Order: sequence, then C-alpha cells, then structure tokens
Amino acid sequence: MTAHIETDARANLIGSAWMIGAMACFALEDALLKATALALPIWQTLVLFGLGGSLIFASVAMARGTRLWQPDVLSPAMKIRAVFEILGRLFYILAFTLTPLSSATVILQATPLVVVACAALLFGETVGWRRWSAILVGLIGVVIIIQPTGDSFSVLSLLAVFGMLGFAGRDLASRAAPASLGTEVLGFYGFVCVIIAGFAYSFWEQAPIVSLPLDTSLHMTGAVILGTIAYASLMKAMRTGEVSAVTPFRYSRLLFGVALGVIFFGEHLDQTMWIGSALIVASGLYILWRGRRT
Repeated sequence: MTAHIETDARANLIGSAWMIGAMACFALEDALLKATALALPIWQTLVLFGLGGSLIFASVAMARGTRLWQPDVLSPAMKIRAVFEILGRLFYILAFTLTPLSSATVILQATPLVVVACAALLFGETVGWRRWSAILVGLIGVVIIIQPTGDSFSVLSLLAVFGMLGFAGRDLASRAAPASLGTEVLGFYGFVCVIIAGFAYSFWEQAPIVSLPLDTSLHMTGAVILGTIAYASLMKAMRTGEVSAVTPFRYSRLLFGVALGVIFFGEHLDQTMWIGSALIVASGLYILWRGRRT
C-alpha cells in the first residue's frame, strides 16, 4: 500500500462503508435509469445521463483547477478505455432495460473474475490453478443464469454479458491509463463516452426525441446525482484501508440490485438465479482471499 493510505482496522471499516454506499448508489442509479428508459428512447436516456454526469465532473474539475484537456487524454490506454466504456455502458443499459434488473446486476458481478483472468494473460500477473479454477466456477455461474440451452433462453440475456465484458476491458485499460489523469478527468471522459454511446445507438433505435414528463425528469436527475456520488464514493473507498479488505463489499451491489428489481419491478428470482449468484460471489470472494495470501 502507498504511504498516504491508512491500513488499520478503523480505516478498513470506513473504506468498507464507503464501498457499500457506492454500491447502493450504483444500484439505485440503475433502477432510476431503467425507469427512465421505460418512458424515453434508450438513446435519449444515455445522452441525457452522459450530459448530466459530464457537466458535474467538469464543474468539479474547474473548481479544483484541473485541466480537462491534457495530452495524456489521447494516450493509447485512454483510447482503448473509451471504446470499452462505450460498449460496457451501452450493452449494460440495454440489459437492465430489456431484461430483469436483478439478472443483469448478478451477471455484472462477474466483472472482477474477467479482470483477474485478463490481467494474467495481458499483464503477466501470477494466477495459480486455484484461482483459475475459481474463475471457471464463476463463469459457470454466469452460464447457469443465462441458460443458453434452456427453453427460456433469450438472446437478450447476452446483453448483460457483453456489458460485463465491456466494463472489464474498461477497468483493465484504466489500470494502464496515465497516472496524471485524476478522478474528475476520468469521470468526465467516462460520461462523454456515454453520450457517444447514446448517439451511436440512435442510428439503430431510430426513435424520435420525447419530451420529459416531470417524474421522468426527476428519475434522470436522481440517476445523474447518484451516479456521480457512487463514482466518487468508489474512489474514496479504494483510497481508504486495504484493497483486499474493501473490495469484497463490491458484491453488496448484488443485494441492492436484486432487492430493487423485486420490490419496484416485480421481478422473480428462480432457483437457477440463486445458484448462479452463489457461484459468482463465492468464486469472486475466493479469488480475493487467495490474492491476499500471495
């Protein structure tokens, strides 16, 4: 750990609280975006969400005297990050709009598994046979949830998988991004990518702009505010306490997402969902535990 980050029990507790708060805000953001996308075209939902988030991060950057335009913004890692950000955002919002929020949230929890596997393949990080086995178990959990050979299988179930892969690629590219780019800069360009994703999808959706009713405007405003709070809280969590102590609480998003899907959208959890969820979470926690021991 770096010298400026505390790693005692109190710091770990505070960092864990920040992580849980971040995951709660992310889950609420997803629910509000789903409600918004039920009233607006998906492309318009993405564009409005991206505009709101980018404006907030731009305001933060200006208040801190941070330049949004820097030469490192055009670095290869940032270009790759932008591509995966666009793909991840687009496919994930399509997933929780067109399929149950609970199942999309569960599949998203496989992102750390893919990140660990790709870090081993791309960055040469050491991943022993136990963690490779855990990754395989977690991916089996994803397969169980989407049921590719079952009668209830829908191609739409793959949207969450594509979104998860996009976010995994973004996280890997973020690791390689220049250290000179702060949180507000990464956040700003992340939301700009959401705008690009929205306009790109508009050519496919071919839907006209819809005026915003009051309740939809409130949903979108809440999603933007919660999304930026969640992003900032996540950064705060990762800079407070030990990463190995704080990161497992990422899985609290699963609980929040499933609960919101059941309560507000009347979704039903079947046995395959519970089994798949258990495999994904268990494998992820095991990988974190093994990583802490090495």
